[in-house]
Amino acid sequence: MVSVAAIVTVLVAATLLGSVAIVRRLHRPARRWRDRLRSRFVLGVPWGSLLVIAVVLAVYLFVQDGITDFDDPVTIPFRTWSYFYPLGMATASFAHAGPSHLIGNLAGTVVVAPLAEYAWGHYPTGGDAATDGDAGRVASWYENPRFRAFICFPLAVIAVGLVTSLFALGPVIGFSGVVFAFAGFAIVHYPIATIVATLGVQGAVLRLYSALQDPIYVYTAQPSPPSAPSWAGIAIQGHALGLFAGFVLGIVLLERRGRRPDPLRLWLAVLLFGFAKRLWAIYWFGGENTYLLYQGPGVVVVAVLALVVTLAITASERPAIPRRLATGLPGSSGGASEGGSDRAIDRPLELAGDDGDERPVSGRLERVRELAGGTRDQAADGGSLAALSRKQVAFLAVIGVLALLAGVAVPANFLVVEDASASTETAVQIEDYTVEYVEGVPNGLVSGIGIEAIESDEGLESSGVIVASERREVWLEAVSAQRLAVTGEETVSVGGAGWREAVHVERTGWEPVGNDTVYQVWLRPEGGDRRLAHESNESRAEARIAGQNVTLGSEDGEFVLEVTGDGPEPATTAIPAANETATAGGLTFDRENETVYAAADGTRVAVASEETYNGY
Repeated sequence: MVSVAAIVTVLVAATLLGSVAIVRRLHRPARRWRDRLRSRFVLGVPWGSLLVIAVVLAVYLFVQDGITDFDDPVTIPFRTWSYFYPLGMATASFAHAGPSHLIGNLAGTVVVAPLAEYAWGHYPTGGDAATDGDAGRVASWYENPRFRAFICFPLAVIAVGLVTSLFALGPVIGFSGVVFAFAGFAIVHYPIATIVATLGVQGAVLRLYSALQDPIYVYTAQPSPPSAPSWAGIAIQGHALGLFAGFVLGIVLLERRGRRPDPLRLWLAVLLFGFAKRLWAIYWFGGENTYLLYQGPGVVVVAVLALVVTLAITASERPAIPRRLATGLPGSSGGASEGGSDRAIDRPLELAGDDGDERPVSGRLERVRELAGGTRDQAADGGSLAALSRKQVAFLAVIGVLALLAGVAVPANFLVVEDASASTETAVQIEDYTVEYVEGVPNGLVSGIGIEAIESDEGLESSGVIVASERREVWLEAVSAQRLAVTGEETVSVGGAGWREAVHVERTGWEPVGNDTVYQVWLRPEGGDRRLAHESNESRAEARIAGQNVTLGSEDGEFVLEVTGDGPEPATTAIPAANETATAGGLTFDRENETVYAAADGTRVAVASEETYNGY
């Protein structure tokens, strides 16, 4: 029997295809889209973009082993951990943290990569007269359209990906830096088309994919683990790095072709893109799970950078420093009069005086003038700062922003793992990985070049499942203690190119009435035995029964109830199984479902309840 969801999926696809067919018949442009695309692409197809998408998918499926479990790829070894771990640096820009991360970046690639490829073009002349038949009549291999489509463009994308990995701040993962480079390159050529694509078409593509995948989606509200705000999970530096790399490449191509976009459209496109993609979200970490968002300064930064990029492309070729400031006002062709009355006109940067001697102050001013603008001959020859045009100065500012974005990441990428050896006997060892559960341990990363200023803060402590590897320079809080307290179960996958092994993590606990939970954490390697990794401290219930206290604790993997009162020694018993009873210290404990009750002298009160979780 056909399900309702399947019928809705077919309806969604049919509606969309029908709409496209009807609009296509209504839309009759002077020049067909097919002809436009064939003038720039071999057979009208963006082959380079398709090849790049195939490479990214192949990395996810076969390198990250997403083909085994599409929802849970191996991610830990494919991050930019350190310059001393080349595999992570080489693969981070093409790997992804999960299916939603992958689909989001691929949707962005589908939208902006063809625009960037179209701007560059398979045909080196870029003229509309070029056809597929021109492929055999080229002067060099670089001008061969098929070579440009299948080799040059993909290699350029890979090079940009490696740059964004090498200069990414922190252990990042994802193709988004390259997607932003596509967008930056496309914006300077087609500002309005790129904005429409990134702010409208990309969202439509993602919504269409979601509607086809889950035409009827049911959401049940439930508690969720503590998590950072959405903007704190964005790799702002990596996105900005890719965007400005695209700007620089796009500006260079525009200059070579002698093109100049409309300044208003360009400025508006850069500004809207920066706002929409949250490049204003400059944030930092506060204490006790707090985050600081500097959105006001961030908005100012985006606005200023939009102006700088616009000037770098559309500003005039007039000198950035007016000639009168660099070389002085033009004087008379002859010498000064004997009385010195023309000195103030001929040499305006000198102090006026009665005598003809060179004054020390005027000599210093002349030197300042030379340093600022050079001599007149130098200015004419372009050999000084005075020879730079306003457009060139703005372009140098764009280069400076790119250099700054890249430079801030260099010290952080020299971090290494000081010691990845297990701190507990129950740690799981898989190849070069150590997986363990610990609480209140300092970060294990230190400077790899002996600079104390870039070492990790020893006061920064982590609690949860820690994955470490000295060979890979990996130290990661894979699952926080807070998250595990909510989910109860997690799986941590480690591995390398084409292989993986999983470690299953489980938390069980009991909560004394009115006090902190007592819990245990267990680790179980794939195909191995379950082992106790952590036991929390004991905790006392608030209630007193027959003058005695009940304390809940954990001993060697077993939850126990300890009764203390007037007697010399406390009495203990294990928490009874479901619907069973136990006695200790004159108290009778009986368990009903998830609650343990204590009874004595006709009084019966709840003393503890089993911890419940919301698995994800």
